[in-house]
Amino acid sequence: MSKIVVTGGAGFIGSALVRALLEDGAQQVEVIDNLLTGRESNLEEVRGKVKWHRADICQYDQIAPVIAGADKVFHLAAIPSVPRSIHDPIPSHEVNINGSFNVFRAAHEGKAGRVVYAASSSAYGDTEVLPKVETMQTNPKSPYAAQKLMGEYYASVFHSCFGLETVSLRFFNVYGPRQDPSSPYSGVLSLFNKCLIERKVPTIFGDGEQSRDFTFVEDVAGLCLKASKAGPNALGKVYNAGNGGRFTLNMIWDLLQKIEGVSLPANYGPPRAGDVKHSQADTEAARRDLGHDPKFSIEEGLRRTLAWYKASEAVAAR
Repeated sequence: MSKIVVTGGAGFIGSALVRALLEDGAQQVEVIDNLLTGRESNLEEVRGKVKWHRADICQYDQIAPVIAGADKVFHLAAIPSVPRSIHDPIPSHEVNINGSFNVFRAAHEGKAGRVVYAASSSAYGDTEVLPKVETMQTNPKSPYAAQKLMGEYYASVFHSCFGLETVSLRFFNVYGPRQDPSSPYSGVLSLFNKCLIERKVPTIFGDGEQSRDFTFVEDVAGLCLKASKAGPNALGKVYNAGNGGRFTLNMIWDLLQKIEGVSLPANYGPPRAGDVKHSQADTEAARRDLGHDPKFSIEEGLRRTLAWYKASEAVAAR
């Protein structure tokens, strides 16, 4: 029976990946999470189908026995916030760099089959040319971006030096059900949904014309699975994990208001430090080498996400 390990498996994206793996027929899925940003409730409906390890990737002795012998390791554990990495850079460094090294080391020493690493489009920084293609020079603007880029380098080095199979995916502004809106560092779409349900006016930092390649979480989970099965041509490489679209925050908020049938004009605040102005993925390489084929339009993804938040609010209110 093949063994699959997901670090950060109780997180927003990690829990979507766990469910996708189970739907794909995986027999033995093991989750590593210390619940710093993840929640056990994210796996509530599949809890009996996975093996849970409350462990910290910064503690090698905790994770090495779990990763040893795994056929596939999906490394999603991180402190995933640009603002948080600026305001409090030490924990981000320890988790995103030291913790990632531990995962790659454990996979190599434990003879794991392949590691799929969750990289970040923030590594590109601001570029005059869009869409952003993997061959562009990186230009991180925050500690978080630099940390995730270092993880890519470790993935490549562990492949070239030690023969570990690795594939890195640069996630582009992932959104969807189970994204936590309660943190000051939460993703903008989770905050938008919270404001919409509560009929509160959101605050958009900057003029709202910053654009993003918002990617539905199930499309990202699907690409992770494809990366874990890709041929040898993909090993040691980095691929964009976006949809190839580009939407401003103003456009997204207008669309959400239209979906909900309300009018709540946004407030605007000062731009946030470290934010990239525009982001859009070139998906050609991922389509060619990994078979990337996003299923969800921005409107369909937003509708599904809003429906989940509404259902979640209804359950909480009982």
